[in-house]
Amino acid sequence: MYKLLGSLKSYLKWQDIQTDNAVFRLHNSFTTVLLLTCSLIITATQYVGQPISCIVNGIPPHVVNTFCWIHSTFTMPDAFRRQVGREVAHPGVANDFGDEDAKKYYTYYQWVCFVLFFQAIACYTPKFLWDKFEGGLMRMIVMGLNITICTREEKEAKRDALLDYLIKHVKRHKLYAIRYWACEVLCFINIIVQMYLMNRFFDGEFMSYGTRIMQLSDVPQEQRIDPMVYVFPRVTKCIFHKYGASGSLQKHDSLCILPLNIVNEKTYVFIWFWFWILLILLIGLMIFRGCIIFMPKFRPRLLNARNRMISMDTCRVLSRRLDIGDWWLIYMLGRNLDPVIYKDVMAEFAKQVEPSKYERTK
Repeated sequence: MYKLLGSLKSYLKWQDIQTDNAVFRLHNSFTTVLLLTCSLIITATQYVGQPISCIVNGIPPHVVNTFCWIHSTFTMPDAFRRQVGREVAHPGVANDFGDEDAKKYYTYYQWVCFVLFFQAIACYTPKFLWDKFEGGLMRMIVMGLNITICTREEKEAKRDALLDYLIKHVKRHKLYAIRYWACEVLCFINIIVQMYLMNRFFDGEFMSYGTRIMQLSDVPQEQRIDPMVYVFPRVTKCIFHKYGASGSLQKHDSLCILPLNIVNEKTYVFIWFWFWILLILLIGLMIFRGCIIFMPKFRPRLLNARNRMISMDTCRVLSRRLDIGDWWLIYMLGRNLDPVIYKDVMAEFAKQVEPSKYERTK
């Protein structure tokens, strides 16, 4: 298990060339590793050990365990409100199991490890698409200028090559920016869809799962219904039918313990909080991107905030003369270039895109 989890650290390694946003990486890298880690832990717990143990008389235990694990178990939701030890044996476990409509069947806990795995794949998809779209463009034009340890001649040659590329490819990077923003929107859509599907997966219990846990401390002890036990019951019931010696139908009522749900309930508490935090961050990111796209006057300030050594006049010239794709490229360049080199390149680039302004200044 340690070796399996250790192999996931490659997803979290530092990028020397950054082509994306911190929130984008939280969604694609951290969340993917988080979900894969949870999937591996639950898989190990499920298949290494005994995920279910049922108490029944007259039938071999392993037969009932296998049957109840495959065909699901049930509780009586009304029994969660009764006092344990006096009215019921365990939360949700009562004797009045004749009413089929009152039973709540649990069929999802066998699938949790697989669902988490596919959730991880869905979270990694935007990064996979962006890496294919980006194609190493940023690394190519940076040419190692993010590292200041190089000779003066080499630095000047690379700087001139970078400037030459920017001048020759003006107004050719709109698709580059659109594709990246589309991948960010895909992250936003992915989180919303995943939260909706998890809510369906848990029979409408996921959306309020964390909220009810936080409110549990304010509820009197005798009125408490632990949401973790309600969604992931630790003790359930299972009915096993078989034919007797004379051919008559026999019904065996068994009590099943599900130790796996101890892991599941804690896992989804953390996932619930993390997904809501991530959703809020992505909403903020969408608003921020909207300001960049629809409020051009916002761009010079962002460019100046990227590198304070660049004058506001230079930032205004670049923001005014370049389209949104070129502006985004030079904005991301500021994250990857040495600050002094970036200042020199942007100053010279501004002179090239609007030479009349600088001639009048002279």
